[in-house]
Amino acid sequence: MKSFIEQVHYIRLPVKDLELSAQWYRDVLGLQLLNITEERAVIKVNEGSFLLILVSTGDETYAHFTIDNEEAFSIGFTSPKLSTFLQHLMDNQVKVEDILKDDDGHAYFYFYDPTGNKLQVHW
Repeated sequence: MKSFIEQVHYIRLPVKDLELSAQWYRDVLGLQLLNITEERAVIKVNEGSFLLILVSTGDETYAHFTIDNEEAFSIGFTSPKLSTFLQHLMDNQVKVEDILKDDDGHAYFYFYDPTGNKLQVHW
């Protein structure tokens, strides 16, 4: 059977401070802020049709989850310049973890947005 689903269009992320988070995704990650209202901000990821929707919440909630009480990311980005990106994030006081390599030779690291959502970037 062929799937009725064509693609993933967007992912929603809970954020505590919508204005701060929208500016962070735009200014620190270099993504395009399409629009912002009181409830949400729409962020475009480069030239594709994929969007991040930042949703304002006062709840203590995150986009990541836990496995054996360890935080596990749910969104993975790609970047061909991991070391340069890591340094850029550190220069902007972003909480980051060290670059790691898996058994297949892929390199990756974790970082956190201003709300504390755990994200990953790999190459």
